[in-house]
Amino acid sequence: MKNLLDKSGVFVGGAIGAAIVIIVFVIVFVSPPDSIKPEIVVSNGHSPSTVGETTPIYSRSLSLIEIFEKSEPGVVRVNVQRSQTVDGVGGVGSGFVFDKKGHIITNSHVVDNAKKVVVTFLDGRSYNAEIIGIDEFTDIAVIRVNADLTLLHPLLIGDSSNLKVGEQIAAIGNPFGLSGSMTSGIVSQLGRLLPSGEGYSIPDVIQTDAAINPGNSGGPLLNMRGEVVGINTAIQSATGEFTGVGFAVPSQTIAKIVPTLIEKGEYKHPWIGISGRDIDPDLASILELKDAVGFLVVTVVENSPASKAGLIGSEKIIELEGIRYAMGGDIILSVDGIEVRQIDDILIHLQRAKSVGDKMVLEILRDSRTTNVIIVLQERPNGN
Repeated sequence: MKNLLDKSGVFVGGAIGAAIVIIVFVIVFVSPPDSIKPEIVVSNGHSPSTVGETTPIYSRSLSLIEIFEKSEPGVVRVNVQRSQTVDGVGGVGSGFVFDKKGHIITNSHVVDNAKKVVVTFLDGRSYNAEIIGIDEFTDIAVIRVNADLTLLHPLLIGDSSNLKVGEQIAAIGNPFGLSGSMTSGIVSQLGRLLPSGEGYSIPDVIQTDAAINPGNSGGPLLNMRGEVVGINTAIQSATGEFTGVGFAVPSQTIAKIVPTLIEKGEYKHPWIGISGRDIDPDLASILELKDAVGFLVVTVVENSPASKAGLIGSEKIIELEGIRYAMGGDIILSVDGIEVRQIDDILIHLQRAKSVGDKMVLEILRDSRTTNVIIVLQERPNGN
């Protein structure tokens, strides 16, 4: 398995490790037709607003039947051909209509390296699709079809920041190539970190127990008002089949990334340029900290925003009970006034509220004294 997480550190705005448990993620994308061998992977945000062309807002909760009937016309099947030959390697995923201009949202891993993409609507009509933009860092892609306007039923993009653990949700897609399938469940947790294939992590991810299987990739995760609150992306599984833990990239991320993908074909993510580890109780005791919160900077990348702002990495290693601990680096206590309990808080803030060129104020603990450091965020480099 590639890109295994390094338990000793985490890349801010980048690769994760430290306190994050090593898990195996299955890309939720199915190669048709009979033998299902799902691919194994180790896998910033303005408040969502009305983006694209949307349907009217529903203020009341709908039944699952109403949600399906309302949303099904806007969910599509995405067939991909990855070689020049008709019988070559391909796959089947899902997507949903974003606007009346023919833009379709799906996962980047669904259309990655595609030679040909075909979108099929509810009534069976199919169209060749053009890839408009891909953001591998958030596993989001936008494709476009020149389809009959009567087929384009944009789904309303909701606000994932309003989700609560335990809230009922539904997923629609094409599991194992079975078009137009719906499952339901609840929001199991919020703010998860999902490793991406680019060596960085997707922050703020929704965890759900709604059944998501290979082929669901790119399909919508819907709240009980029929609004899209996420795009189904991955599952945690050792077999490639659903085991009760699925993941969806939140609509806050969709609302921020997709318009830029449509306009420019790519999205530039902000980057700090440090690696380190969360403060755990043992490390807090060694550093004589009152609480086990914050993020210890171990390494500062040369010529990164952190380096230019003067952040200091760890200078020595001590061993305690057979465990090696980095010492002497800055400890990040807050970002823009938001308390940093662990790395998740930094990454979520970068994703939700920051863009390349923005300034970010870090409150750090250095030599037993707190001080503020201002960082000017740069574009995240590719890979690790």
